[in-house]
Amino acid sequence: MTSADIVIVGGGVVGTSTAFHLAALGVRNVVLVERRHLAAGASGKSGALVRMHYTNETESRLAFESLKIFRDFAAVVGGDCGFEPVGFFQIVGRGWEASLAHNVAVQRAMGIRTEAISTEELARRLPGCRVDDVGAAAWEADSGFADPNATTFAFADAARRRGVTLRTGCTATKVVVEGGRVTGIDTTAGQIAAPVVILAPGAWAGRLLAPLGLDYPLSPYRIQVTIFRWPAGFTLRHPAIIDAIHHSWLRPEGRASTLIGVELGAGHGDPDQLDEGVDGDYVARCRQALAARLPVFGEATMRGGWAGMIMMSGDGRPIIDQIPSVDGLYAMLGDSGTSFKTAPAVGRCLAEWIVHGKPRTADLSPFRSTRFAEGHPWADEHHYGRPQGLTVSR
Repeated sequence: MTSADIVIVGGGVVGTSTAFHLAALGVRNVVLVERRHLAAGASGKSGALVRMHYTNETESRLAFESLKIFRDFAAVVGGDCGFEPVGFFQIVGRGWEASLAHNVAVQRAMGIRTEAISTEELARRLPGCRVDDVGAAAWEADSGFADPNATTFAFADAARRRGVTLRTGCTATKVVVEGGRVTGIDTTAGQIAAPVVILAPGAWAGRLLAPLGLDYPLSPYRIQVTIFRWPAGFTLRHPAIIDAIHHSWLRPEGRASTLIGVELGAGHGDPDQLDEGVDGDYVARCRQALAARLPVFGEATMRGGWAGMIMMSGDGRPIIDQIPSVDGLYAMLGDSGTSFKTAPAVGRCLAEWIVHGKPRTADLSPFRSTRFAEGHPWADEHHYGRPQGLTVSR
């Protein structure tokens, strides 16, 4: 048996960000365990959008605080996160103009550089874009996307340089609790004693939560993305886009391709039986959604794709909490496919919570684990329509 002051379960971007921020606050005896390799789960398959537009202030604030780190990553963390500020459009349908204007106003009040633009302005800034079905759009000049693997690796390297121990190929099998308090974890390589455990295991959370009697509405989902080569004559390295009308998101990939995901929900899946390839019918859906916004892509060549596994919560928002029934247990669960862009701030908040007694960067109370039992699942007033099934805004 070995010991640590803090053990982190999960080597994705949230786990490594938390490890880095703990070390940056002076905690030295931190151990991170990952069942496979770093970014082996949802982090490595993420579309990695970096944008601040949400339909609630809380997540916009986390994303804004995270942008400050992405933008100055080499100085704050070290290494390269691959951030590319290509800009970002949020597109909404007719009837949702007032909701978008409200959300933009909230974001501007907190210092985010964003603006609501007309359909005519959208057409001017995104040549070839179809706008006849658009009600309004928001533009963020500072946003874009990053490299999810590079980001995770850089956080891990920075944590390691500050004394954190990273154990890959080491699966956490049990959270050990005595007298209502965490005492460590069991792993495939033995037990690690620790008074604080942080769970960030993505789609593999269920097997650690169930023995503790923690029954949250969490379901693993298989999520896919597809890459299309730009058609002949198309040379515009377009911004990142979330299209609320066609329930899709897209961004550039490389020098001449576009990465797209269609967000109409996905079947539940076993994370240990993941097919990492992309389904043929899903490719067709992606091409249809892409061409509906940028018609030139109607004949685009499919160049690849992949699937990853995320954990969806019952309301599509993460659980980030110190679990009330288990002293010393912290968790980031059910990220619902939207936590890459907030991971730098989430990691900092968790580290602040443990070291200082409460998060200082942002208020995490809306993410509390008890909201489902309270009968108050997350619901945004100024949303852009709720299609049947949960959506995933990468």
